[in-house]
Amino acid sequence: MKNRAIRMGVLVHRLDLWLARRQASGRVFEQTGLWKHPLNLAAGHRPVISLGDRLMENPSLDAIRQAFAHEQLDRPLARKASDIPVSYEAITPDWLTAVICHGQSGAKVTSFDLGEPDSGSSNRRRIFLNYNSEEHAAGLPQSIFCKAAHDLVTRILCSSGMTHSEVTFYNKIRPQLDIEAPTAFLAQYDPVAFKSIIILKDIADEVTFCSHETKVDFDMAKGQLDLLARMHGHFYRSVQFEFELKDVQTFHGRFMNLCDNHCLAECCDNGFVAARDVLPAAVFARHTEVWPATLLAVNRDRNQPETLTHGDVHLKNWYVTHAGQVGLGDWQVTCRGHWSRDLAYAISTALEPVDRRAWETDLIQFYIERLGANGGPRIGFEEALLHYRQQMLTVLAWWTVTLSPSQDMPDMQPANTTMTFLARIGQAIDDWESLDSFDQI
Repeated sequence: MKNRAIRMGVLVHRLDLWLARRQASGRVFEQTGLWKHPLNLAAGHRPVISLGDRLMENPSLDAIRQAFAHEQLDRPLARKASDIPVSYEAITPDWLTAVICHGQSGAKVTSFDLGEPDSGSSNRRRIFLNYNSEEHAAGLPQSIFCKAAHDLVTRILCSSGMTHSEVTFYNKIRPQLDIEAPTAFLAQYDPVAFKSIIILKDIADEVTFCSHETKVDFDMAKGQLDLLARMHGHFYRSVQFEFELKDVQTFHGRFMNLCDNHCLAECCDNGFVAARDVLPAAVFARHTEVWPATLLAVNRDRNQPETLTHGDVHLKNWYVTHAGQVGLGDWQVTCRGHWSRDLAYAISTALEPVDRRAWETDLIQFYIERLGANGGPRIGFEEALLHYRQQMLTVLAWWTVTLSPSQDMPDMQPANTTMTFLARIGQAIDDWESLDSFDQI
């Protein structure tokens, strides 16, 4: 026990040094001066603060670090379905049998092979399964796709609400939606250590995943917006937000959490400067106005009727089935908020500027018609357009931080992807004069 305590102390000390070095690097700062983020609310307005916001408001970094240090010493193996693996190497055939084969009498996973690691905002891997017999394997998957929070950097980032959101989506929300989206065998996380595991049906051989280079035509863009409209309409002002979905975080809550715990303001400012070569000169010239306008857009979202939003609908999160149906994955940033942010985000990142300019009006009109037809509000075009213009600023923030993340965040996207989306978003902000749109409130 004494030796273990010594080793534990050494590990925690190393973690302290690791975090201190990251903070000393100059990319983690206090929230001061221009970058403070009080949001002035309309007189008499009392915004809803979700249980999810409270749950994620102050995740204990010390608890995450301590749990991670313990795991590095103990290296526990996952054997029961309730166990959350601390790494892919901690997975056992017994655990996979419990998760995948339940309800299939006699079936067992006898061995498995791990696919290539792929990490960003989660630790991802395919797992290829072998069963005790072909007869027992009938109807069971030959492979699965896993998303996890294993390493310390990923856990810290996901403690901002990302893990909670995605687990909630697959356990409570996905079964309600008639849309093309992945389905899960298992989704669970530890709310103290923030280790997590989500096991999804492996659809790699059934779909084509999009990238920043995917050419989106008008019909595909309509398919994207139809999916969003059906989800937004289904959950528009849903009573579930007072009951079974009361723990879903709001967009405002997530944004403030990132400001408080991950220095979002400084990251976005650094990323904006670093993106100078791809941003329109007219937008870059108004550098000092961008963050204050972003906060206005966040406040605008906070004061609007809520629905369920995906929150991160950039092109790489979309796919197309072999039958031609558009699907949406990566539900880590699912939250309660206004539909207009998903709308602005999807259009601005999916389309090259020349196509966006040609189709934008028709696409917005198509979306609001589909929103109304699926249980959402009947919105006039001019009202929708104003929301759309304003939320371009919050979309920009999601990609300036991606270009220049804080030292306690992992690298989330390749630079060419990030710069492509920043160029498209920046051009949309310039085209629609988004920085001037708040004068019209």
